[in-house]
Amino acid sequence: MSEPMLKIPGAIYGPELERMRGKLQSRRRVTNAIALTASLGAMAFGLLWLVWILYTTLSLGVGGLSVQLFTQSTPPPNTDGGGLANAIVGSLELVALATFVGTPIGILAGVYLAEYGQKGWLASITRFINDILLSAPSIVVGLFVYALVVAKMGHFSGWAGAISLALLEIPIVIRTTENMLKLVPNALREAAFALGTPKWKMVLSITLKASIAGIVTGVLLAVARIAGETAPLLFTALSNQFFSMDMNQPMANLPVTIYKFAMSPFSQWQLLAWAGVFLITLGVLGLNILARTIFSKK
Repeated sequence: MSEPMLKIPGAIYGPELERMRGKLQSRRRVTNAIALTASLGAMAFGLLWLVWILYTTLSLGVGGLSVQLFTQSTPPPNTDGGGLANAIVGSLELVALATFVGTPIGILAGVYLAEYGQKGWLASITRFINDILLSAPSIVVGLFVYALVVAKMGHFSGWAGAISLALLEIPIVIRTTENMLKLVPNALREAAFALGTPKWKMVLSITLKASIAGIVTGVLLAVARIAGETAPLLFTALSNQFFSMDMNQPMANLPVTIYKFAMSPFSQWQLLAWAGVFLITLGVLGLNILARTIFSKK
């Protein structure tokens, strides 16, 4: 004969226990359904506005595309024709110079934070300042460069615009580089040290090489971020109606030109503004796709 099951005083057994389990499972299913519905609703809400923005940009921007858009400079007010050649070239020049300046600084700072200053006071201060710059409004950076460069020079210039964009790019590159280097296993570093490899060579040949895809992705995303910035350029490079590659003078650029043309009462300018919005959106989308492609392949 089997021995009777030892029952704990106050415990619940039999049908009552099954009823309690059923209630708990029903409550979990209801909670899960509510959370899933709320998540799907939030996703649908965000996608709705994103699709609406993309549709508006596509429908209104494609109508302004033409050969003249890439070959002619911005037209005078209330004038037919014209294009955005000076603004396109100006934006490319400003973004390229900002990337050339900001990328090495960001990568070197990220290498220091990840490889040399993990626990030092200088690294802690640098991370704190970098976090502030990451969340700082871009107009604050524009005002800072205006007071530091434009006010001293006495006029707007392409150099000031490139500096403001570089200051926006550097914190992104620093954060990305540090995070990517931290993902490299310490076993690789220890193996290199065991073979007598100097630290600088280990960083250059192993950790940077192992994380190059992530670093390049961060740089591309930073370029996509600064390509559409308007506020810093309003205080630094301003704009120029004529074609000019002189960095010592005000320089035309797509974000400020779009802002000026979109706020105008002239339909010709508004059409060019939508065409410029389409070009910037296409460029930023292309950079993001390229960054994701590079990262996924590695």
